[in-house]
Amino acid sequence: MTNQVTTKSKWLRLIKYIREIINELKKVVWLTRREIAYLTMLVLIVTIVAGVVLGALDFGFSQLVDKIFAGG
Repeated sequence: MTNQVTTKSKWLRLIKYIREIINELKKVVWLTRREIAYLTMLVLIVTIVAGVVLGALDFGFSQLVDKIFAGG
């Protein structure tokens, strides 16, 4: 009998937990398609710019180190 009670209690807690999750997700303010597209493009642009800047710095420092240590 005790095993049935704990099993039933676990299922009830699981169902309550899932209901709470659903209720919280209903409160979320979701982004519009336009906002998602804008923010995605912004992230891509910033990532590309950062990549170019870091690549340029890497190239520059590599050339500098080659000239200093290789005597070139």
